[in-house]
Amino acid sequence: MSLIEIRKRCLIVETTHHEGGPPPAEPLRIAAACAVVRNPYAGRYEPDLMPFMAELRSLGTLLAEELVATLGKDKVETYSKAAIVGVDGELEHGAVWHEAGGWAMRSVLGEPKAIVPAVKAVAGAGYRMMVPLHYIHACYVRSHFTGIEIGIQDAPRPREILFALAMGTGGRIHSRLAGLTKEQVSVHDGQR
Repeated sequence: MSLIEIRKRCLIVETTHHEGGPPPAEPLRIAAACAVVRNPYAGRYEPDLMPFMAELRSLGTLLAEELVATLGKDKVETYSKAAIVGVDGELEHGAVWHEAGGWAMRSVLGEPKAIVPAVKAVAGAGYRMMVPLHYIHACYVRSHFTGIEIGIQDAPRPREILFALAMGTGGRIHSRLAGLTKEQVSVHDGQR
């Protein structure tokens, strides 16, 4: 029997046409794909979370492929992941997403180099969370430090987990605060 039971999914897409200055050549698009699943360990301590983490790779692939279909694989420049664990679970139940969600995005995107940022919390239904994004090939590209808000009105319920992946087509529209640019990244710059 599968450990993954999906109750609900959603896709959030933000399209920014300008930030008060001149519009970019193409609008910035940031999207988050979310899935609400039953928490198989809610209400009890489970010493071995590895089977759940392994099974979640398929969910990660599903969400990553949805984002690539929405944004276009060749246009993705930022990424991140998030988990909101219902109150009958524990933070470690959301941490299983680090490997499962991160691995899936890297695989679908062709093995980008930068660490995948993450955020997680234990919270009640309707909780909203800001998910930090950064450049997929080097995490110190300051222009690409941005984010997207995720959340679903009736999730996670106490015995559920909301897992999310996020991707974007670029950095902030009017970024002008210096630092390493994406064009300057070479070899292992900004990948620490």
